Amino acid sequence: MKILRILATILSGPMLLIGIIWVLQGLNILPGSFMTGQIIWAIYGAPLALAGGGLVWWVNRGVQTR
Repeated sequence: MKILRILATILSGPMLLIGIIWVLQGLNILPGSFMTGQIIWAIYGAPLALAGGGLVWWVNRGVQTR
């Protein structure tokens, strides 16, 4: 189960980061690509960022150190 937690944490980091980047580019806050100013990317990025953040929280919520 510990390996699953580690893999989920590793997967959720990029999900959260990419989702935030997509939202910022979609809202024209972070310039520099074809996604800049295209609101659809903010719509795609918000659920991805929420899923990544939720996965980090869910996987690590009951972690006890020994």
